[in-house]
Formats: sequence, structure tokens, C-alpha cells
Amino acid sequence: MTPSGAAPPGREVEILAGPHVVCEALRAGRRAIYRLLLARRERVPLVTEILAAAEARRLPVEARPRAELDRLVHGGIHQGIVAETGPYPYMDPDGIVGQAMGRTPRGWILVLDEVQDPQNLGAIVRTAEAAAATGLVMPRDRAVAVTPAVVRASAGATEHLAIGRVTNLSRFLTEAKARGLWVVGTAVQGGRELFATDLTGPLALVIGSEGRGLRPLTSRQCDFLVRIPMLGRIGSLNAAAAAAICVYETLRQRLAAAPGTRSG
Repeated sequence: MTPSGAAPPGREVEILAGPHVVCEALRAGRRAIYRLLLARRERVPLVTEILAAAEARRLPVEARPRAELDRLVHGGIHQGIVAETGPYPYMDPDGIVGQAMGRTPRGWILVLDEVQDPQNLGAIVRTAEAAAATGLVMPRDRAVAVTPAVVRASAGATEHLAIGRVTNLSRFLTEAKARGLWVVGTAVQGGRELFATDLTGPLALVIGSEGRGLRPLTSRQCDFLVRIPMLGRIGSLNAAAAAAICVYETLRQRLAAAPGTRSG
């Protein structure tokens, strides 16, 4: 390790900011963490747990002026603590499908079709992790990546949920169906009503992008489409809100089918 625990030369470094995000990264133990920086003379929430986890992993912890942390996060919110880490560790999408099919009862995954807003992605990941989805798959191109802004928007849920990226989403869905997953897409109009649709089997739930929803090619790969009832004057929901409703309807049905079990 380089002096003071800094990242090795040539390694990509990301800055995770805020006690909850840093704490979840330490709890998950999935990504490389090089060192922690704490603002001097500041009481940081979760500091005891963070310092204990850092000691267990033998991570350097350094006190720095708050102004230095402000510069590291470019004026963002850090609440007195940041972590220098390696890049986000994406999971193998085929492995995520394998985990879903290997569970009893069968698991389910969330698939995003070109979601581009970091706040939406963070909110969706947080919801999916809270509802015990097996994982999340999204395109590599024309979609937001798991950046530090997304990690913060997810309250650190990205560090626990298996997230994979694919070059060709249509091909991925075709292969997922061949392995036994039912592919269910969301639609503003047409399709079956969400709350009257059985979502208890092995499932890939596909959420469309902000604005235009599912691309036609993605829609054609779906076994069927579902719609959220819209009874007011507003004709649609944003991606994060639509995902939250669909995800928790999926969870509700699975808990009803097997009371006392944790879905996923």
C-alpha cells in the first residue's frame, strides 16, 4: 500500500461521501477501500461503527480539515466523512440470473431499459434492495452507471445489491427467458393490470426509461406487459415511482404466497 493508505498509482479512485454510504460500503465489503478521511473535531453519525469496521480491515483513517473534504466532493454533502475507494464492482449478469433460478422459491430480478437519471437509478436500487430482489441488470450504453452520486442516492444500497451491465439488453432478455425467467415489461397503456397479474414465478421485471418507457425492441422481448392503474389527470409516473410500485407488488404477492419467508 502507498504511504498513508492512498490508492496505488494508476488505480481508479472514487470518493464516497457521507456516513451512511461509507458505513454500507464497509458492511458490504465488496469494493476496495483505500482510506477514510474524517473532518477534524466533528461528531460524525455512525462514527463508532465506521471506525470499528475500518480497524477490522486495517484501513487508514486520517483527520483532515473540513474544507479539504468539501473540495474532494466538489461542494457536495459529506457530513464529515469520505472514503477513497476503487470503482464499483459490477456482477456477472448471467450469474445474477443463475442466482434467481437457483433459489427456492425462484427469485426475481429487476431490469432497467436505459434509465439515465442518477437520482432515479439510486432510488430504484434502494427499493429493489429493500424488497430483496436477487439483482438488477441494465445496459452498458445510453444508461447511467453506478457513480458516487448514484451510491449516495441509494443510501448505500448499491453496495449490497448485485448489479450487472450488458452490451445487448434484448439478447440478455432472450437468454433469460431460455433459462426459465418470465420477462414482464411495464407499459403506460395496454397490457394487463399490474395488481391482477401473477408475479410470483421466476421473473425479470423490466422498467422503461424516463420519458419514453420501454424501447420497441425491449418490449417485443417481453412475455407480456403490465400497466399501473392511473385514475387521476396525470398520465404517467416517473421511472423510480413506477419501479417502486411494481417491485412492492411483486414482493406483496410473494409474501402472500409464502407467509413468513423473505422474497428474492
